[in-house]
Amino acid sequence: MDFIQWEMIWDYREMYLKGIWVTISLTVCGYIGGVIFGLFLGLGQMSKKKWIYWPSKIYVDVFRGTPMLVQIFIIHLALLPSIFGHSFGWFTSGVIALVLNSAAYNAEIFRAGIQAVPKGQMEAARSLGLTHTQAMRKVILPQAFRRMIPPLGNEFIALLKDSSLVMVIAAQDILYVSKIVAGTYQRFWEPYIFAALIYLVLTYAVTRLVAYIEKRTNNTINPRKGARA
Repeated sequence: MDFIQWEMIWDYREMYLKGIWVTISLTVCGYIGGVIFGLFLGLGQMSKKKWIYWPSKIYVDVFRGTPMLVQIFIIHLALLPSIFGHSFGWFTSGVIALVLNSAAYNAEIFRAGIQAVPKGQMEAARSLGLTHTQAMRKVILPQAFRRMIPPLGNEFIALLKDSSLVMVIAAQDILYVSKIVAGTYQRFWEPYIFAALIYLVLTYAVTRLVAYIEKRTNNTINPRKGARA
């Protein structure tokens, strides 16, 4: 019984390699933008100024409370064409959607991480003559970052998997290639299992990288941790 036919995967190997590159590019671009924007949103949610707090709060609630698939359609088919008169293609729309969605989740990570730092740290920094911005940049954020490494890593993994949704606007990622292979050969086990295996390998690699960074960060902060007595 000819149940498994992996030759079709080999025939489309170049497209799969391109799809892997597209997936990684979408994820990295979306994540970097999401971290930067998310930091400002997180700080905005802790602001005492209502004109900063409420827009940040509403933004986070809206993007966390609506499906990313809907956000992708709105950005690609409605928002960008309404502003610029046309869309800029699947990559631009995909990156923007991933940035805006990831920023909402990263904002909560930053807010929780910063609030986990004892308030005495800020008071001590201010007593030394640092401004609020200087104290946040030199004292609070470095301490909060160590606590935020695991959730930020989890967000990257979630974004890596969610990037497959961009396939609905013809993004030529891993899932898109598997769809083409399945349609061409009218076989669905091999291409979709192979796509799942690729995502599994990528997420496992990111998991190990995050664990390594977390370990190095802990060793840098506590150089004697794990040493023999």
